[in-house]
This record gives sequence, C-alpha cells and structure tokens, in this order.
Amino acid sequence: KIATNMSARPLHIVTPCKHSRPISKTSGFEVWMKLENCQPSGSFKTRGIGHMCLKNKDSPRFVCSSGGNAGLAAAYAGKQLGVPVTIFVPLTTTNLVIEKLKDEGADVVRGGAAWDECNQNALKFVEESGSVYIPPFEHPLIWEGNSSVIAELDSRPDLVICSVGGGGLMCGVVEGLKKRNWDNVPVLAVETHGANSLYQAVQAGKQVTLPAITSIAITLGAKTIGKQAFELTKTHPIIPCLVSDEDVVKTISSFLDDEKILVEPACAASIAVLYNGKLKQLVASNPLLANVKKVVLIVCGGSGVTIDMLNGWKEKFNV
Repeated sequence: KIATNMSARPLHIVTPCKHSRPISKTSGFEVWMKLENCQPSGSFKTRGIGHMCLKNKDSPRFVCSSGGNAGLAAAYAGKQLGVPVTIFVPLTTTNLVIEKLKDEGADVVRGGAAWDECNQNALKFVEESGSVYIPPFEHPLIWEGNSSVIAELDSRPDLVICSVGGGGLMCGVVEGLKKRNWDNVPVLAVETHGANSLYQAVQAGKQVTLPAITSIAITLGAKTIGKQAFELTKTHPIIPCLVSDEDVVKTISSFLDDEKILVEPACAASIAVLYNGKLKQLVASNPLLANVKKVVLIVCGGSGVTIDMLNGWKEKFNV
C-alpha cells in the first residue's frame, strides 16, 4: 500500500514523446509518438482510471467492467492503494489478459458476451455490494485524468491522432487541449470497421448501438459510444476515421519493425492512418486539416497481444 504521504501522487507516469523518423518518412508528416504503452498497466488507462481510483482511495472495493486494459489499470490502482478489486470481463477477453488481472490481485468475473452486457452485471454487483464503480471511459474524473496526456506535450501540435473505443481517451484529449487553449487543434478519432460506434453516431446524428463487435480490435468494443464523446463532436474539430482489420494487422507488423514496439489492434488502428495513406487523403480533402504538419500520435498501448496472436492475424488476413 502507498504510504500516506505518497497517496496524493498520480499513479501514472510521464511518458516519452518520441519523434518517429520511420513513420514520418512513410507518412510525409512530422510524427511524434506519445508512448502510453509505457504506463504501469500497459496503456493510457492508468491515467484516467488511476486518477478516479485515487479520488476514491478509501473505498471498500473497486469494481470495473472491462475487455482488458481498463481492468488492468483498475487492478493496478487497487493494488497500489490497498483496495480490493473485482473486474467483470466480456467472454471475448483472452486468457492472457485474465491471467494478468489475476497477477495484479484482482477477482475476475466473466460477465457478458460484450462489454455492454458485462457492464450491466458490474453495476448490479456494485449496487448489491456497496462497492465503488470505476467505469472504463464515461466519467469526468476519467477524462480529467486522461487530459494529462496533453498537459505533458512540449509544444502545440497541428493534429492529435487517437483510437476510439468508448471515447474516454478522446474526451481526455479534448479536455487537455482546452486546458492549454489549443481549442482549434483537430483530433483524428480512429476506429475499425466492425467497432465503429462513434463513426456511425456522427453519421446518424445520434448515439447508435452496434448489433455486435465484429472487428479483431475487441478492446475498441463498446457497442455504443459514450455520451460525452458524441457531444464533443458537435463542439470540437473531431474527424472520425475508419481503417480495416487488414490494415491494422499490417500496421502492427510494420510498427514492430520500425519502433520495436508490439501493440494490440485497438492501438494500431490510430497508427494505421499514417502507414496506409489515409491521413494524406484526409489532409487533401478536409479543410480542417489543410495546415497539418506536426502530428502527435497517441500510442495508447494495450496488453492483449502476443507474437503468436500477430502471426495468427497475419495468416487470417494473408498479409
């Protein structure tokens, strides 16, 4: 347990923001990578979830519903703060992630076919047990914690690129930009086909619930985009963008070659736009992106990936 005089310190670390020569050369933009894969839990989730857990450090128990990374962040935070943790995971969660959750001391419950059902079971458990609910993305404390990723940047970018699942990272990015008076910096919000609840919501002009998650990027698997994330598309220059699972697999492999970092599909989605030429197309066609030169890419991380999994995906998509 963290000592009393240490308890107010953030549970996340200040991550490197590293210039990528290979990706800059490939994409034609000046690309800086914010390496959130370096966080203690393996992803950016340590920021927002760690912040919320710290604010509730006297709780009897933390309960989180998660496909992996949010749960790992909550489990890490609970272990650091000496608070028991129960994580409800969807049936799609890999044994790799479940074992990591258990290694952090968390109790793991398989709670539904997809995150949405899993979340309902977590909320019922919270109501019955008097525990504190730690949502994976939809809470002001989560966004406040995630906003620290922008607070650490040395200078103003022309564009921030991030992956979107439930929208907690994007909400934090936008909040961070506003705090620094960078309100006009656009955000490229990237999803995969088959896990594109933000894209479909923007097209429909309202929140949309997907019938199922059909992408390999299962940690982007919120069937309905968070309310705050959707509302922000009306007030901030946010450009939703889609990439294919095939491009994601190619990107994981290329990024591993170029930067010696293995990322999961949900993270690779945002990186893919720099490898597949999508950003160049958008810059040429979208006035909001006309002056983009310096790009901050949030490498959001994620622990649900192995070389064997990558090889399986490469075989599946013949890449």
